[in-house]
Amino acid sequence: MLRFTKRSDYGLMAIHYIAVNEDLGAVSTKRIAEEFRIPPELLAKILQRLAKKKLITAQNGPKGGYVLTRPQTQITVGDVVRALEGPINIVECFEGESECPQMERCNLRRPVQKIQASISRMLDTMSLAELVADDAPALLSISKA
Repeated sequence: MLRFTKRSDYGLMAIHYIAVNEDLGAVSTKRIAEEFRIPPELLAKILQRLAKKKLITAQNGPKGGYVLTRPQTQITVGDVVRALEGPINIVECFEGESECPQMERCNLRRPVQKIQASISRMLDTMSLAELVADDAPALLSISKA
């Protein structure tokens, strides 16, 4: 089954929330953690990874928190997932030094490469702005500090 890890899921939720609320200024880790009931320690590590990859930046002070480093149109879902997970590989044999016993006989390598390319292309063409524009459910109260 193809699915995002919890780290990617939480990271996308957090950066989406930061983007939705960017007009209100920096968003604190505490606010995001409370909004989505994410363990604060885990969320802090996720936000640090996103900051290390320069997708968000921390602002210090009493009204501190995180803001996007670029416009929403210039950050893709692929950027976020790679920042948190590394290269996007749907099967083990695409991870470089694979020890797959079927490597010499595999008749699916080429078709799976096409699937992999399609998934990567989709993630790399879907911007954060598109996620924000498609925001269906209203977010919970934004008046939390």
